[in-house]
Amino acid sequence: MVLLCLSNIHKNNQTMKHFTFLSFFLFCAFLTGAQHVVTVTDADLNGTTTWTSDNEYLLDGFVFLEEGTLTIEAGTVIKGKETPTTGDNASALIITTGAKIHAVGTADHPIVFTAEDDDLSDPADLDVKLDRGLWGGVLLLGKAVLGFNDKEAQVEGIESSETRARFGGTDDSHNCGTVKYVSIRHGGAELSVDNEINGLTLAGVGSETVIEHVEVIANEDDGFEWFGGTVSCKWLISAFNKDDAFDYDYGWRGKGQFWFAILADDLADNAGEHDGAKDDDKTPWSNPVIYNATYIGSGVNADAADLKNSTALHFRDNAAGTYANSVFTDFKNHAVEVEDLASGVDSRQHIENGELVLKNNIWYGFGAGSEWKTGSNGMIRATGGAEDPTAQFLVTHLTANSNAVEDPMLRGISRETDQGLDPRPDSNSPAWTLTRAQLPDNWFNQTDYLGAFGTELWITGWTALDEYGYIGDLSVGSKDVPGSKGFHLGQNYPNPFNETTTIEYSVDSKTFVHLSVCDITGKVVKTLVNETKPKGTYKVRLSNPERGIYLYQIVAGPHKEVKKMIVK
Repeated sequence: MVLLCLSNIHKNNQTMKHFTFLSFFLFCAFLTGAQHVVTVTDADLNGTTTWTSDNEYLLDGFVFLEEGTLTIEAGTVIKGKETPTTGDNASALIITTGAKIHAVGTADHPIVFTAEDDDLSDPADLDVKLDRGLWGGVLLLGKAVLGFNDKEAQVEGIESSETRARFGGTDDSHNCGTVKYVSIRHGGAELSVDNEINGLTLAGVGSETVIEHVEVIANEDDGFEWFGGTVSCKWLISAFNKDDAFDYDYGWRGKGQFWFAILADDLADNAGEHDGAKDDDKTPWSNPVIYNATYIGSGVNADAADLKNSTALHFRDNAAGTYANSVFTDFKNHAVEVEDLASGVDSRQHIENGELVLKNNIWYGFGAGSEWKTGSNGMIRATGGAEDPTAQFLVTHLTANSNAVEDPMLRGISRETDQGLDPRPDSNSPAWTLTRAQLPDNWFNQTDYLGAFGTELWITGWTALDEYGYIGDLSVGSKDVPGSKGFHLGQNYPNPFNETTTIEYSVDSKTFVHLSVCDITGKVVKTLVNETKPKGTYKVRLSNPERGIYLYQIVAGPHKEVKKMIVK
């Protein structure tokens, strides 16, 4: 049957993606019997060095590169010891202000930083909730200008007595190197109470540095954190990290585009926690420009007792910045807080002077409410002791800058390894039709959608999210007549679902419609529609199917389309 073929093709595609990701490592193991493990201590990394993909590298303690360039070949695996023999509190790679990194993987052969016990041949051996903080992380230290009390600062997570961990200076174009197609997993070791290492730390990193296609997953602290500097970053993933997904401070003034965050439902803070400077009145304050983000929270029904702030965005300590053409959805609590103090500098002043801008974004699915206001049914969280507890300054800004409260109709949101995560917008989503803000300059890629995804699912093939089984292609096939724009079959929502889901479809003229649900063998388990329908748009509810993966198909005159749904 056609449905069975589509299902098998999809399953085979998933298998091939996982095979592509692992094939390089398995092929090397076949040739050599096993990869050679090279233990690297601080004393072992001196000057220009190349790490090759035929070895596996084991970081033992804090490993600093003080000069020269560390080149890491595509497909190389670097692991961190959970208990270093060196006496350090964790294992981490630190590229200091006098050195560079050239870590350039590919979509087929990414560079992987992970824990010592991670068996890459077994995607299920570590858990994103249970196995955080098993090693440190990756830190890049640069010489760019900071919004800090001094010209230089000590990087978070390393003792103040370690002078090589200093960063900052006067060179905003400072080049720390290139990082592409890199996956950083299960890090963020706790050095002391509330003192952990971020997955990727970018401290004083300048604008000549290139950061693209980087994933941080299952980190004990933040996924990414910027401390000052001017580096710009594209195609970032922050998944299931314990603290914030994306955090900036100390006057970061770079750019960002295509950022994706999904928060865990057990432990999480803000998707975006954004600070201005230390102290608050120092200059420069943070003022980055970020377009095309998709931030998915912990879930409206997540256990609030285990969550902290869980806002989509929190601006404080004199932070400015821009978020545009983005999607924020499925958060337990509030959408946004902009710090508003009765006295002193705050982020409210940047809203009012045009340096904190939220425009042309979609906001939907917040446990605190669905209206632009504070208090009951309000999506806005007011600062404690705020000068204006109604946050009218923020309400005015959001409503005047094309911020829509609409369902973005993402194809699938799941925090389970059921291939139910597909953060692309359905073809009928407002992400395709709402007005987009004009891009500031040519560094940004032109898009015809809001959020981090259009039709391309760029998080597949090279990420732990894909390898572990979270990501699925929830649009498995379609056939249409050219020029017939009135016909449409939407992705069911919610998807995956527990009890009830809704399927929306449209027909462009009076026609006989057959809409059915099949299991993955092609057997019809339920017929939803089997009658003539006039031109229009219709919604059909499906309730209480058994747990599993299903396909639903519509046949309407010359039109046919098939999509996948998941019942948890």
